[in-house]
Amino acid sequence: MSVPQTSALATEPALLRDLAVLIVDSLNLEVAHAEIDPDAPLYGEGLGLDSIDILELALVVSKNFGVQLRADDANNHQIFSSLRSLANYVAAHRTH
Repeated sequence: MSVPQTSALATEPALLRDLAVLIVDSLNLEVAHAEIDPDAPLYGEGLGLDSIDILELALVVSKNFGVQLRADDANNHQIFSSLRSLANYVAAHRTH
């Protein structure tokens, strides 16, 4: 399964905002959701998430959007590379 690189839905401000709010709220981050750069890395230097954060985020995204995210998916690094990349994946695979 390949990860879509672009999607009209993923650039929709509402989806980016909803995911940013979900990230901040579910991980109790001390950053405003509006301050998350959609193209900045979620790991390390960008938002500073670690593997445990990503696992927790995957569970919350799965629950809220009906998206199947598996820990052993070879595309996880790409899916969680940025907010925009995550939004692209959610837009392409969401069930609700």
